[in-house]
Amino acid sequence: MNFPRHAIADKAEGMDTRTLLLDHAEAVVRSRGFDGFSYADLADAVGIRKASIHHHFPRKADLALALIERYSARLTQRVDALGAQGSSAAERLRGLVATYRAAIEGGTKLCLCVALAVGRDSLGEPVIARLAAFHDQLAAWLTGCFELARSDGSVAAVGDPAAEALATLALMEGAQLIARVAGRVDLFDAAAAPFLARLH
Repeated sequence: MNFPRHAIADKAEGMDTRTLLLDHAEAVVRSRGFDGFSYADLADAVGIRKASIHHHFPRKADLALALIERYSARLTQRVDALGAQGSSAAERLRGLVATYRAAIEGGTKLCLCVALAVGRDSLGEPVIARLAAFHDQLAAWLTGCFELARSDGSVAAVGDPAAEALATLALMEGAQLIARVAGRVDLFDAAAAPFLARLH
């Protein structure tokens, strides 16, 4: 099996092998799922021996864990930036919707954690636990947004902030899935529209 051409780039000068492996693996997980590639496929794409991959990631579960850790750190930076300049709750939530929308790349991919969650049965317990912790972390950030919305009035009809957070997370991930199945980003937009209409 070949990796998609858009996922394969020449090894950048100064880019270490571990980063290159993570970049290639993330691209394929997001488009094909965690079971959509083997270490042999990854070795061919990166141009190294399969044994070299095992040096960095002894098991595929170790690769999955490293992918989640890196993705979680990136998204944490992103959501922290959304609130860094005293933005309203609505502005933060719009930014999160835009982040989820961008991740589907026109209906061709899912965000990494959605893609991994779909293939949950192939993941080991440490990976599942880290995936759950990622969702807990994002839900906590969303809860803070809805708590802020109660005071700044930028979101209409705010209910219990924790429940709102879980509903928003489910909406974003579900909207990605229906867009990916159909290959149509407009389905994501249609699913997100009633939520965005609540934001002032």
